[in-house]
Amino acid sequence: MTLTGVGGTGKTRLAVHVARKVRRAFTDGVWLVELADLRDPALLGETVASTLGLSDVSNRDPERMLADYVADKQLLLVLDNCEHLVIACARLVAVLLVNAPGLRVLVTSRAPLEVGGERVWPVEPLSLPPEGRAPGDDQPYEALTLFEQRAADVVPGFAVTDGNKAAVTRLCRRLDGLPLAIELAAARLRILDVDDLLARVEDRFQLLTHGGRAAPARHQTLRAAIEWSFELCTELERVVWARLSVFPGEFDLAAAEEVCACDGVVAEDVFTGIAGLVGKSLLTKRDEGSVARYRMLDTIREYGSEQLGEEKKKLFRRRHRDFYLRLAERAEAAWFGPCQAQWLERFYAERPNVRVALEFCRTEPGEARTGLRMAGALYWYWGVRAVRDGRWSLDKALASDTAPSPERATALWALGWITAAQGDIARALAVLSDSCDLAREFGDETTQGHAQLFIGLARWFASDLQGAADAHERAVVHYRNAGAEGPLPIMALGDLGACVGMLGGIERGVRLCQECIAECQTRGERWARSWALFHLSLFCWLQRDLPQATARAREALRLKYPFHDQAGIAWCVQVLGWVAAAEQDVRRAVVLFGIAETLWEHVGGWFGGWDTAGEWSSQYQAEARSTLGGPAYEAGFRQGASFTFDEAVTYALGEHLPTEPVAPAPAPRETPLTRREHEVAALVAQGLSNKDIATALVVARRTVESHVDHILNKLGYTSRAQIAAWITEQR
Repeated sequence: MTLTGVGGTGKTRLAVHVARKVRRAFTDGVWLVELADLRDPALLGETVASTLGLSDVSNRDPERMLADYVADKQLLLVLDNCEHLVIACARLVAVLLVNAPGLRVLVTSRAPLEVGGERVWPVEPLSLPPEGRAPGDDQPYEALTLFEQRAADVVPGFAVTDGNKAAVTRLCRRLDGLPLAIELAAARLRILDVDDLLARVEDRFQLLTHGGRAAPARHQTLRAAIEWSFELCTELERVVWARLSVFPGEFDLAAAEEVCACDGVVAEDVFTGIAGLVGKSLLTKRDEGSVARYRMLDTIREYGSEQLGEEKKKLFRRRHRDFYLRLAERAEAAWFGPCQAQWLERFYAERPNVRVALEFCRTEPGEARTGLRMAGALYWYWGVRAVRDGRWSLDKALASDTAPSPERATALWALGWITAAQGDIARALAVLSDSCDLAREFGDETTQGHAQLFIGLARWFASDLQGAADAHERAVVHYRNAGAEGPLPIMALGDLGACVGMLGGIERGVRLCQECIAECQTRGERWARSWALFHLSLFCWLQRDLPQATARAREALRLKYPFHDQAGIAWCVQVLGWVAAAEQDVRRAVVLFGIAETLWEHVGGWFGGWDTAGEWSSQYQAEARSTLGGPAYEAGFRQGASFTFDEAVTYALGEHLPTEPVAPAPAPRETPLTRREHEVAALVAQGLSNKDIATALVVARRTVESHVDHILNKLGYTSRAQIAAWITEQR
């Protein structure tokens, strides 16, 4: 079913409401895919898969992968804001529906998809009292009810009464019953009463009518409401509104200040402008942990973009790109440290902004080299969390700038990692060889080490363990020659240890993995450490030290859980299943095999190049079926396969989930506090309360509270104690 209608009729809100009402009817869940931020139709399949929790790292066609996944599922898929992707959405929906009899799709779009089986439901404006209604008509009308609710949000106690009902009715009728227009108008009651509001709307719309616009009436009404809201904003709010339109989706305060503060507008002005736009319902705010994030509706953003103009748009798109480039490089420098999971979550939330920044580099003359630089700096994010997105972004960046450069050498080995992980071994080896050649040309041994590391990975995934070990040996030599430090040289030790251990050199393999773990522990690093621990669990399994195999696999699993590393967790669960089977805990082994099967399905199939592992799994599953009998075996396997991700990890650990608090990623140093904020932070560090600070600075307490909130947002902190520690560090 497709909900259609002009912008502002409430299609999204209605779809979400319906989805909540029917969610119990769908055993495999209800999934909302928000597409307003997505610009490139080529990423539609990946976006839907990501929402469904699939981390498929294979090179399969996304549509085929999705079709296979939902084939036996009973779920509701809500595709929101499809109008700019109608052709791609129509094709995807058609493919999925043919392959999945239990699938239902609810779409919101300004135009139908026009696929077989589609039911179109026009979302009409809210009901209004008819013209010339009889006095005393107390029938509830939707438009009046919405106005009353939103007005009460800004003016506590507001109600539609006999005294104001006529004016409210005329106002809602003038706004055509469009929910967005009504909400924008209701927000004005902070400064106007209903009669003043009506008079201003009447004047505004009369002017537009005389303007002879050719747009359909309701489109014109919505635009008029937005224009009117724009004119009622302060000059600062208008400027900030226009500049914020370069953000395609959500953003935080630090990003907004860095991008928008220039040409006479300072960071504090941006904060003031955002606060005003939130108060006028032109920006929505949601709190994500300790960091507030903001978002504009598409129609609001489009209007702001028009006000910005082409030259200014280019300027602020460049500033937007520059901010995310600096953020990417800051994250790359911090990746070998304790905040890896937080950085992954940060960039996962910033996907629309990263895509738009890279798009600017591809489409703006002279910026392609910067695109390579940014795409390469995000290697850790692509390789760990966003393989498909990474391949697409790196392919595009490399095609945009084909000249030899250090940036190209980096992007090539990053692409080599990703294509190897997808099983596209021939492409991986080709681009990694090119990276090696370029790095040699520029005399860069560190980059040669990176390329050899991932050549080793490609060989490993192709089940060529000796070739993998040789390449890893070469990588370690390059790193030592260059005196290189960081996550990849350390990762090379653990991977080399795994290769030589599987080839029979377990003693050396253990020593290398332990060296990797020790280095990681000194830095608080977890990603490479989790894999080294997993390799140790394999060595313990090979030596039939079952208690240590279990302990190491669970330790690795605890570290992998915050990364949502489904492939790594699948491997850990697989080992735990083998151990359970070897210890004759057959029922538990079968449940673990069911968990592993589901995890492998989510990542696109068996991941890695160790053939014996598949043989062991087949052997133990056959033995378990023989021991338990077919029905009991199937019941246990289905139980494991039905677990949620969290339930699966809990079961595999045999204990509660890891509960370490997830701190926000460090705030970029490019957003220092203002002089006044430094002053406030210093007084916070002295232990003064907001009231004491207000007295000391001779300002209102509310002003101090605003400054403290601002400081917490900028630094990504949650407590005054963290501010005090930061002040000490700065000194």
